[in-house]
Amino acid sequence: MTISIALQFVVVLAAIWMGARSSGVGLGLWGGVGLVVLAVVFGVDPTSPPIDVMLIILAVIMAASVMEAAGGIDFLVRIAERVIRANPKYVTIVAPLTTWAFSFVAGTGHVVYPLLPVIYETAHQSGVRPERPMAIATIASQQAITASPVAAATAAMIGMFAEKGLPQWGLPQIMTVCVPATLAGVLAGAVVSMFVGKDLADDEEYQARLRAGLIAPPTPAGQQRELKPRAKLSAGIFLIGVGLVVLFGFFPALRTLPGMHEPQDMPTMIELVMLSVAAIMLLVARVPAEEVPRTETLRAGVVAVIGIFGLAWLGDSFIAHNKGVIVPAIGHLAEVAPWTFALGLFFASVLLYSQAATTRALMPLGLALGIPPQFLIAMFPSVNGYFFIPTYGSLIAAVNFDRSGTTRIGRFVLNHSFMVPGLCATVVSVTVGLLLAKVLYL
Repeated sequence: MTISIALQFVVVLAAIWMGARSSGVGLGLWGGVGLVVLAVVFGVDPTSPPIDVMLIILAVIMAASVMEAAGGIDFLVRIAERVIRANPKYVTIVAPLTTWAFSFVAGTGHVVYPLLPVIYETAHQSGVRPERPMAIATIASQQAITASPVAAATAAMIGMFAEKGLPQWGLPQIMTVCVPATLAGVLAGAVVSMFVGKDLADDEEYQARLRAGLIAPPTPAGQQRELKPRAKLSAGIFLIGVGLVVLFGFFPALRTLPGMHEPQDMPTMIELVMLSVAAIMLLVARVPAEEVPRTETLRAGVVAVIGIFGLAWLGDSFIAHNKGVIVPAIGHLAEVAPWTFALGLFFASVLLYSQAATTRALMPLGLALGIPPQFLIAMFPSVNGYFFIPTYGSLIAAVNFDRSGTTRIGRFVLNHSFMVPGLCATVVSVTVGLLLAKVLYL
């Protein structure tokens, strides 16, 4: 039996590895291949696909995509630019807090891309080593995902608790723990980043490249492209939708619809609110429906859904089939030191490149091991391990936008600019989360 489980696990890892090589939708497609191998070769009975989670994500992504098509994301980015440029000397602190806030509101870390050139220019003009704010701002944009009420990963957590018969654990508990925890992690990472590397004036390599004309001198703020006529309106409607999701999460009585004796479950409410918000924006902002499928937000969202479809289904099926052996084998360790489960979440996310897929694939195992829900919520930020191997899109973008060359991937791959702030932010977030969970829910 042990050999069989080991071989099954090899299949799971192989599927993840092949998916990671393909990237994009390949993650989900290879997850499906892995499940076929488990079913045919090892007799694993596939569980039900994570339908609720995928529907929540699709609803949220539709609302965000309509907002992008209406120019709402451009409007939010413009606000972020003003905040960052208004505090140039403190850009290493202001930039990550700004990217955290906008990722929190939008539910996606993709808002960081248009901000990276602004962060670089602000730092460079102020004589601040660009590596410092660029790296931690990129990390912060992902830390916010595990606190955002409209992120795919949060939807996965809410859906998982609902499926396991734990509706009392949901959005209010996640936000109560993860909002302060991830903010603490981002601030800690920002403080540490202030001491990373040499100042530009003392960096011999930078100065040599500057004298040789290999680095362009600091440039003034570029011209902003004109906003679409109803960009502000679409952003406002989307923010109202986010506010309603938070309100329904914190006050279940508001979810008791006419004719019902019990509050509607939170996954259904998120789907209803976000689909309605998308439709209202489509009508009021006069967004051509054919433009919505062309947005980057919708493309990224569909890729996330496919990844969850294949990988989460693969992980669920593997765990369910071998639960009787896996749980007793490592259950004792989880009982003695439940925080160690965070390490598994972290390294799984390194391979999966998706907080949502990692959450959906492994969090059910945490419940099966008997780890209390509040501690699983506290460990939620550990699914942000995507930075460990620097091949994620936002990391590569940060390296390329930093024309000073200070944000880099080292000779040994893992000695890159994102490692120190990323580890610091993740460790502090999980530690603060565990303390909050113990104080608030024990």
